[in-house]
Amino acid sequence: MEALSEVSQVKKVNGGSVVSPKGFYAGGVHAGLRYSRKDVGLIYSEVPASSAAVYTLNQFQAAPLKVTQHSIQEKGKLQAVIVNSACANACTGERGLQDAYSMRKLTADKLNLEEAFVAVASTGVIGEYLQMDRIAAGITDIQFGQTQEDAEGFQTAILTTDTCMKSSCYTTEIDGKLVTMGGAAKGSGMIHPNMATMLGFITCDAAISPESLKKALKSVTDKSFNQITVDGDTSTNDMVLVMANGKAGNEELHEGHKDWEAFLELLKNTSQDLAKQIARDGEGATKLIEVSVKGAASNDDARKIAKQIVGSNLVKTAIFGADANWGRIIGAIGQAGVEVNVDTVDIKLGETTMLLNSVPQVFSEDDAKKYLENDTIHIFVDLQFGDGEGKAWGCDLSYDYVKINASYRT
Repeated sequence: MEALSEVSQVKKVNGGSVVSPKGFYAGGVHAGLRYSRKDVGLIYSEVPASSAAVYTLNQFQAAPLKVTQHSIQEKGKLQAVIVNSACANACTGERGLQDAYSMRKLTADKLNLEEAFVAVASTGVIGEYLQMDRIAAGITDIQFGQTQEDAEGFQTAILTTDTCMKSSCYTTEIDGKLVTMGGAAKGSGMIHPNMATMLGFITCDAAISPESLKKALKSVTDKSFNQITVDGDTSTNDMVLVMANGKAGNEELHEGHKDWEAFLELLKNTSQDLAKQIARDGEGATKLIEVSVKGAASNDDARKIAKQIVGSNLVKTAIFGADANWGRIIGAIGQAGVEVNVDTVDIKLGETTMLLNSVPQVFSEDDAKKYLENDTIHIFVDLQFGDGEGKAWGCDLSYDYVKINASYRT
């Protein structure tokens, strides 16, 4: 992770979660959608929370996304999120849409809320209908609280092919008040920039308007969730949702607020932390790959190149095989669709310089191979063409990826 600015005083909270911010609760239950693991999860806020979300760009958006968009557009605030795994409720027509609205109503009735204060999310197999009798029973039975066990119940309930839970928590000071932000996420396969198979839920006790929160999330997403890739495939379902309930007691945040940058730093670090956990847990992955690009014509160009490198199957397989084949990196740079000076490119793998001013450098193959056997690999590119900088995260491509996806439905 990047070093944090001393001015922002953003601090990571080990063991923190979506229930760490004031006024938030969570829980999970086994409703029978899966054989044994929890499969319905809930986040609840004591008061309506300003809310914003970003969604997959896949044209086949699943029913739950449409319901969540409806809720946020109507109120700008949410008090609860209900999530199921095992079934995506995607490409299910009018029945699927009504099932998603039923999930919203069942949750609202349980919590005595207006329906528009509830968001809905689903993840799992596409093209199958929800088992609504089991989901209804699960919503009735679900318990929620503010303990670590409650948070882990939610974190478990949203997983699909993930191998581990993903959570994060950071704090900062705003208006002299301690503001806490917590997050939970799922994602392992069909991960690609511009929102793919991931669900991210971020809770915060800062006071902020829905409009300002939407701006903050959009700016941060392009530096975090949209900068990860596992396999280049985008999904039908997924989103990142942020809720901020104001329980910290600060003055309402906006772009002109003196601590606006501190809030953006808080959101960026929470989002990047979750995004990197998703990338590290790519299906069959053995290594996290972080690509840092500088010297591009713009930050956008740098991000495009970083994504192109980390998304290259040739780069990913080379990293899996511990093969220091920098030619695959230069090849990815050249097809990123942005202008570069082909005579001024530097490439480093860890601390080893492979290319300097586009001239190959002598290096130890044994040392490079040893470095590539680590579980986190850093690729550094300096284009020496401008001031643009950007990062992207991904994982290697292993034999197990094929095994997992060849039998996903069975």
